[in-house]
Order: sequence, then C-alpha cells, then structure tokens
Amino acid sequence: MRIARIELYAVDLPYAGGTYRLSGGRTYTSFEAAIVRIVCDDGTEGWGESTPFGSTYIAAHPAGTRAGIAVLAPALLGADPRRVERVWDTMERTLVGHHDARTALDVACWDAFGRSVGLPVSALLGGSTDVPMPVISSIHAGDPEEMRARVADHRARGYRAHSIKIGALDVEGGPALDAERITASLADRERGEYFVVDANGGLTPETALRLLRLLPPRLDFVLEAPCATWRETRSLRPRCPYPIVVDELGQTDGDIALAAGEDLADGIGLKVSKAGGLTPGRRHRDVARSAGLTISVQDTVGSSLAYAAILHLGATVPPRLLRGVLNCEDMVTVHVAGLDVRVTADGVLPGDTPGLGATVDREVLGAPVQVWGG
Repeated sequence: MRIARIELYAVDLPYAGGTYRLSGGRTYTSFEAAIVRIVCDDGTEGWGESTPFGSTYIAAHPAGTRAGIAVLAPALLGADPRRVERVWDTMERTLVGHHDARTALDVACWDAFGRSVGLPVSALLGGSTDVPMPVISSIHAGDPEEMRARVADHRARGYRAHSIKIGALDVEGGPALDAERITASLADRERGEYFVVDANGGLTPETALRLLRLLPPRLDFVLEAPCATWRETRSLRPRCPYPIVVDELGQTDGDIALAAGEDLADGIGLKVSKAGGLTPGRRHRDVARSAGLTISVQDTVGSSLAYAAILHLGATVPPRLLRGVLNCEDMVTVHVAGLDVRVTADGVLPGDTPGLGATVDREVLGAPVQVWGG
C-alpha cells in the first residue's frame, strides 16, 4: 500500500459569528482551509485538513500552508501511509518547521491507515475511553454582557466548557475591561462547567497582575496563554493565583517537555495543526499525561475534517485529564464532510467508522488547486 496521488484543495470558511476578536485588536471574518486527499495504489484514500487562524495567531498563514504542502507532497509519493512515524520523518527531512503544512498530510495518512484496516483512528491512537467528552465553546472578546449571552447560548446547546477570550489593549479598556468580561462570562456558571480565560499571549506580566487584582473572589477558571514568551510566563507563574495552561507556546515536543520539566504550566491546549498532526499530537498527549498536565484537544480553527481529528485524539485522553474538545466545525459556515459522531447529553465521541469517519462532500471542495502523482 503506497501513496500514488495527492490532491490539494483550498476552501474558504467564513466565521459563523461574523467577526472574531482576539487580544491585541486582532480580528478575523473567515479562514482559508488547506484540505488534502491522498490516494493509494490499492484505491484506499485518506483526508486531512489544516486551517491556520489567519496570519497573526502563530507562525502560519494560508498561502504558506499550501506552499509547504507543495514542498512536502512530492516527497511522500510512494510512501506507506500506515508507517506514520516514518512519514513524519520524511516530512521533517524535507521541510524544517511548518507544522501547519505537515498536519493535513499527516492526518490524511492516519485516515487512510484506519480505512485500510477497518478501524477508527481513535483505535490506532490507543483506543477510545468511551467516555463522552465535554465540548468547549470559543467566546471571542467583546462587550461583557454580550459575551455572557454567548456563553448562555452555547450552554443551551450542550456546551459544558467555555474558552473566554480576553486581552484588551489599554486604549480599549485594558485590565479593567477584561475583569468585567471574565466576571460577566462566569456569572451564570453551572455545576460541572469548566472555564478557560484565554489571552492568546496578549498580556504582559504587568497587565496580567493588574487584571488578577481587579477580579472578585471565588471565580473558578484557568488562565490560558497569558503571555507571548516563556520568560514572561516564568515571571508570572509564581505570582498567579490561578492555574496556567500553555497553548501557543506549546508547539513542539520540546515545548511540552519544558512546560512539564520546569513546572511552567498545569495543563496544555493541544491543537492538532499547531503540533503538526496526530503523530506529534499523540506524543504531546503522552508527555502531558506522564506529567499530570490537563489537556484540552482543539485546533486553531477548521471545518469537519479538523473536528474529526480532534475527536479521535481527544477520545484517547484519560477522562480525569481531559478538559474538553473544540467543535471547530461549529465555528464556520461551510461543512466539507459528514461525520460519524456520537452525541449524548454528557458530550461527544467519535463513531466506529474506519478512519476519521468522514464522508467528504466533493462539490463543496470544488476542483483541486494542485495535484501530485498519477
């Protein structure tokens, strides 16, 4: 079983909420997905997706993702997609960094692997816990009461975890506005809910400390990605009364090891495309598990295929460490595939369909923008 053909598709994914606002005045209205289809010499296919969160989130952008795939794809023709670590080694030798480009190809190999042996990807990653996973909302920064209303809307739709975006510039209201956002978003907190207050690296130690001193007592949340650098995070860590979760800083195996080894965090936000796919994502899961770090499994953004990868990896995390999974499919208006997903009152689980359990709508994708192989 060898990869004989690789197709690349470019799909625009408008944000379902109009305008998404992050710290530092960053705004987004749509996202560009890079979707890959691999076809093997025995007819087995596999699908993968990588969708950067614009060009100002981490060192990735849509045109760069497609360009990176164009460098990597020819090197994978003739490879056995089931040998996922060896495929990863080939990509590492071919192109340094560019985890976003590696992701779509890596996930497509896992999908093909699962289809070829009749097993869901979660089984190949170690096996599903069969415990329904809470779904995390993504509440972009805005007016405090409007954010409170969006939390309520997601709560009514079954979301049990919420990621609250903060990081107002001083000219926008600074720490005082962020304190109001947090307080409003948590005002109606129900038993069993989990809240992440996410600055996406938009605070300095100074602004973080100002914010923390403005908060009322007894709020229950974790602080995610407060600062943009390890030095700032290390400075804030002993002075922060809340658990700290790293996200943007945790991109490589070494980053996760550093966070654990130097006790810089209590958990990680494991984003599949930030890690470079399911192959390194599996390693990040295991390092975090060995260190007792909590894990939320997400992606930068994405459509159905990105959500499928999240579900299959998330299902393999021990429930006591898993804080939730992100339904990125719900964040955009275009859905590229139907998914085999089990939805219960307690959360979600991937189904038993082989591979990612995705049935791709080729009409939504249109024609490939680039093809390698026969």
